[in-house]
Amino acid sequence: MRATQQVLNNWRFKACEEKEWLQAVVPGCVHTDLLRNGKIEDPFYATNEHDLQWIDKIDWEYESQFDVPVELLQSSVLELVFDGLDTYADVYLNGQHVLSADNMFRAWKADVKAIVKPQQNQLHIKFRSPVQEDLPKIDKLGYNLPASNDQSELGGLGAQKVSIFARKAPYHYGWDWGPRFVTSGIWREARLEGWSNSKIADVHIQQDEITASQADLTVFVEIDAESAWRGTVRISTENFTWEQEASIEQGVQTIEIKAVIPDPKLWWSRGLGDANLYTFTAELLNGEDLIAARSARTGLRSVRLVRDKDEKGASFYFELNGVPVFAKGANHIPNDSFITNVTDERYRHEIVAAVESNMNMLRVWGGGIYEQSVFYELCDEYGIMVWQDFMFACSMYPGDQAFLDNVRQEAIENVKRLRNHPSVVLWCGNNEIDSAWAQYDENGGWGWKKEYTLNQRAVIWADYESIFHEILPEAVTAFAPNTPYWPSSPMINLTGDINQHAHPLSTEGDIHYWGVWHAVEPFENYNVKVGRFMSEYGFQSFPEYDTVMTFATEADLALDSKVMRAHQKNGDGNRLIKEYMDIYMKQPKDFPAFLYMSQVLQAEAMKMAIEAHRRNMPYCMGTLYWQMNDCWPVASWAGMDYYGKWKAMQYYAKRSFADTMLSFDRTDEGVVRAYAITDLLSPIVGELRLTLYDFAGTIVKQLTTEVSLDGNSSVVVAAIHEQEWIAGFEAGRVVLYGELLQNGIQLDSKTYYFTKAKEQKLSAGSICISEVEGSDGTAFRLSSNVLAKQVWVKAEHEGMFDDNFFDLIPGVDKVITFSYRAHDELASKPAAAGTVQVRSMIDFLAED
Repeated sequence: MRATQQVLNNWRFKACEEKEWLQAVVPGCVHTDLLRNGKIEDPFYATNEHDLQWIDKIDWEYESQFDVPVELLQSSVLELVFDGLDTYADVYLNGQHVLSADNMFRAWKADVKAIVKPQQNQLHIKFRSPVQEDLPKIDKLGYNLPASNDQSELGGLGAQKVSIFARKAPYHYGWDWGPRFVTSGIWREARLEGWSNSKIADVHIQQDEITASQADLTVFVEIDAESAWRGTVRISTENFTWEQEASIEQGVQTIEIKAVIPDPKLWWSRGLGDANLYTFTAELLNGEDLIAARSARTGLRSVRLVRDKDEKGASFYFELNGVPVFAKGANHIPNDSFITNVTDERYRHEIVAAVESNMNMLRVWGGGIYEQSVFYELCDEYGIMVWQDFMFACSMYPGDQAFLDNVRQEAIENVKRLRNHPSVVLWCGNNEIDSAWAQYDENGGWGWKKEYTLNQRAVIWADYESIFHEILPEAVTAFAPNTPYWPSSPMINLTGDINQHAHPLSTEGDIHYWGVWHAVEPFENYNVKVGRFMSEYGFQSFPEYDTVMTFATEADLALDSKVMRAHQKNGDGNRLIKEYMDIYMKQPKDFPAFLYMSQVLQAEAMKMAIEAHRRNMPYCMGTLYWQMNDCWPVASWAGMDYYGKWKAMQYYAKRSFADTMLSFDRTDEGVVRAYAITDLLSPIVGELRLTLYDFAGTIVKQLTTEVSLDGNSSVVVAAIHEQEWIAGFEAGRVVLYGELLQNGIQLDSKTYYFTKAKEQKLSAGSICISEVEGSDGTAFRLSSNVLAKQVWVKAEHEGMFDDNFFDLIPGVDKVITFSYRAHDELASKPAAAGTVQVRSMIDFLAED
């Protein structure tokens, strides 16, 4: 009999101390169910977060009643399966305890064949408060462990940090961009699974050696059998089939089958080729009878993390199918504080945004979750590589045997779940813990060590090493042996001495550079502090006015209002935005203007960083800014706000991540250099045209020179002396416009200004916008009679323009197109914009 299953619906819930049952939705959580039943206000509105901290202090219960179809009831084996229980749960079926859960990141199952009945089965789950469950563990341990982003005070716990004890999404306890909502509930599918005779529990396509001419594979088929028998295992994909006779034993076993595919269609990251995918089907046969089947999808590719010694230190880059890849992208956090609110459409919106922003990598950061399957499936389809953290971040963790055993099983399950995804190119142990603790640098790190005795420190570090230097790498080696493992991000190398811990001038490993922002270093330091792989850096901004008004009123529109402070989780965030704005920008005329200006400020900072990293290839081979997305409407480092609206930064990133790009920098001696950069593998022969305009559009000077560069390279293609070029003109009234051309076609263009934005002499003018004839309202031509900076175009209808927050030079027109992202399409499609509104920087400035 083939395996069958029944998804369990029809749930209700209540607080254990209450009598009234309320309707529940599974997958879901207590918070979303309370909101749906009108028992709490919108958690994201105003300061409501502060009023909802009681929810995590009490126990909750869920129950469902269900009948079992005859076919399922007749299965020899019948299991109750939960793909995710959040977090401390006791499960009862028909009054019998069947399992207890203590890890949000694991699946849980129980054999219930002897317990289920045809009708009116009662399933009951009690969720114990994660706060009450873990508070006693602090007393048992004798001290608090560091957990910098655990907002225990907001949660009414004072300095007691409980997040580190729970194998639960760390960001649920708060972060410096997210609220504190410590959830409980059934957060992934709950179902009954039945099978008879034998089932295929797992199929792993291990890629032993992949080249353009041949793919050598080992297919591992995990079989669970009721009794011993002889049969055939068949593997098929496209036009290939492999069969092997097998002696099936009672219980769980793994059958290995070698497979060879000649001339495979390789999986490439976006920009380098097609993300080709193969679906492999494993079948278990008894003669001609099909006993069980299971499919797995993967892409055939080789991947290496290359860390070769060189004259400057050691490289750090990903090699895909033998090609060094410059990684371009961002850090991904969960898309919502309440994970089950994230629909497949919202995931697609994020991944398509990454593709449209010319990215090829996302880092799944270690303070969130091992993402839902749809996230990785989309990354597979679109060619987005995934740097996958294990779920540990900015904290030290306990090392008792129960905790370590739990972590070991969590690692095994998640590595096995994700190992067929070609997009997953790295497993990383944790976020920032090695550098935060800084074991081998007495005065380094975040000051954590100073809070502990020498004996306590020894225990804490030994526990750290057990997890990140033993348990996690062992799981990766055993279950995904061809995927590299990196113990902590950032880190130089696993040396066991002071040379292990990353710093902003490291010439090996990866770097998180936060001197700009936290240390108020100038933006210009992005040009200096460039490492081999920049896995974190960032700058904050506010979301746009429309988004702010989803959580605030007009009376709240002030930086120091209670609501605005509640939606700024970085303690110094609002002050830092204002401080940097005073350095680089002119004064905004009001608070809505401040919102716009904050986005432009962020965008300019990130442009400087991204392009510095790309200019320095191949020394630097990766740039992942912090952060891609938001989990609620908030001032943060995100390029897209909670509602998926692109901030100015996202459009800037799209331009600065272009596969072929022009970029400018300036030396201390006043030489402006133009770089041509390409990630594509073919050489480029063309020309560079440099034009100096005044802000009224008059051409002051022009230069055209031939350009030649190899594929996958960065080259200085021109250098001009600033003083010679702008001689006789005020620096704040001219702009350099560069165009990279090939056969008369513009590959890229960039502007370069000789002063900070606050010193540029902008004047009011008029921007003309007209619909492109025959476009049916989908394309528009823009022009201006004076220089217009950071032109922001808003449409009446849902959708987005392909470019925005751009500069208009008089005489250099700009055509933009509007599109709508269909939820089930692989790409956006042109759509009518409706009424269009156009503004630029001058419209947001206070009068001089």
